[in-house]
Amino acid sequence: MTTRLPSAGFSITIRIAVTADASSIGRLTTCVGEAGAIVTALDVVDSDPTRVLVDLTCDTADSSHADQVVKQLEEQDGVDVRKVSDRTFLLHLGGKIEVQSKVALRTRDELSRAYTPGVARVCMAIAENPADARRLTIKRNTVAVVSDGSAVLGLGNIGPAAAMPVMEGKAALFKRFGGVDAWPVVLDTQDTDEIVRIVKAIAPAYGGINLEDIAAPRCFEIEARLREQLDIPVFHDDQHGTAICVLAALTNALRVVGKRLEDVRVVVSGAGAAGTAIMKLLLRQGVGDIIAYDRKGALHRGMPDMSETWQWLADNTNRDNYSGDLPGAIVGADVFIGVSAPNLLTGDDIARMADKSIVFALANPDPEVDPRAARQHAAVVATGRSDQPNQINNVLAFPGVFRGMLDVSAEEFTEEMALAAARAIADVVGEDKLNPTVIIPSVFDPKVTPAVAAAIRAAVKGAAPHNTAALPETELDDAPEETF
Repeated sequence: MTTRLPSAGFSITIRIAVTADASSIGRLTTCVGEAGAIVTALDVVDSDPTRVLVDLTCDTADSSHADQVVKQLEEQDGVDVRKVSDRTFLLHLGGKIEVQSKVALRTRDELSRAYTPGVARVCMAIAENPADARRLTIKRNTVAVVSDGSAVLGLGNIGPAAAMPVMEGKAALFKRFGGVDAWPVVLDTQDTDEIVRIVKAIAPAYGGINLEDIAAPRCFEIEARLREQLDIPVFHDDQHGTAICVLAALTNALRVVGKRLEDVRVVVSGAGAAGTAIMKLLLRQGVGDIIAYDRKGALHRGMPDMSETWQWLADNTNRDNYSGDLPGAIVGADVFIGVSAPNLLTGDDIARMADKSIVFALANPDPEVDPRAARQHAAVVATGRSDQPNQINNVLAFPGVFRGMLDVSAEEFTEEMALAAARAIADVVGEDKLNPTVIIPSVFDPKVTPAVAAAIRAAVKGAAPHNTAALPETELDDAPEETF
């Protein structure tokens, strides 16, 4: 029996032949339930007078748990397991995205305008005025999702080829939730100078750069240098997207428990890219105090062998210069935010936090503390899992952030945009909906992306609201004068 929570990410479909008696199907579902999995579908594929062929679909906790479920089914009398399909691998066959033309190209007339000879006039218009590339090419609505594969999810440094499924998924999310065309750009190098050079070289084709799954501290330098050298926004989702969503969720969690950000003490486990960005945004918003914790312990003044980023955190957090372990750090704390590793804390540790405490255990797939144990003591609990209440997921932020930046041809991503996006996400959950299990909107809430995009547009100084995604493709007002 597994102690982990089943998830759709480890869903399997098992084709099984069973004897055709009244109780055979019930025995299958009982067996799967006793193995700790969750049956999500059961379909009869075929039958004859003696046998029934069924496809049983269930959520399991991981690959070994799936094997255990199958083994227990095989041990049942009258059960013949014919085939086991991993539904996640099936979804990824051949990749998850494709290129589709916006132009039909049905006639010679259309071909002459989309390609030669008509396209030459558009090329010359851009050559004379490079800014027209934002209006007359895919740059207007296209983002590069750039990774070197050095920090992919919780899997570590697995390289660019293995990072592709994640980057494809990111591109699919951009399109589904923000109407943004995004494309994976995985780089077979982890040299900072080379990454900066390559991204700068390909930037003319894109309206924004989304850095993804690049290990700290290299990601900080890459982002900073690209911001200096490019005239399009550079957004590191592991940093800024996570920080925006955490601030949004914390804003509402504090509303639920009746506390103010400036009065609370926060403990953050994980001082990498995500944790550092979260802490910087909380400090910018006026948090009372923060203790940052990582593998080497609580970051404090006088700690040896610290990176430049950690030294900055030590100088700007941890008012009492605490230097102990993580369970000790959260004693009396109002908020725990984990962006680190699984099973670092127990329910007993959470019990020693302040009254009406808030726990965001965001390590995936296994959080820093079992959410079921945390709920016995904390007033509000959130995770990064889709099968738990209060899922804090970056898809709440990055599609709307880029939608807004592309709409106004923004040249950079700013801290003011981050704060505006966080407020917009928090406010989507109205006062009449707010409670301990609803502090953040669903990723499928249709109000989220428009709200975030509008907030981003408003945050761009002097930018008038102008949603290009809503314009018809024949909009003449957006065409350069030289076309008339």
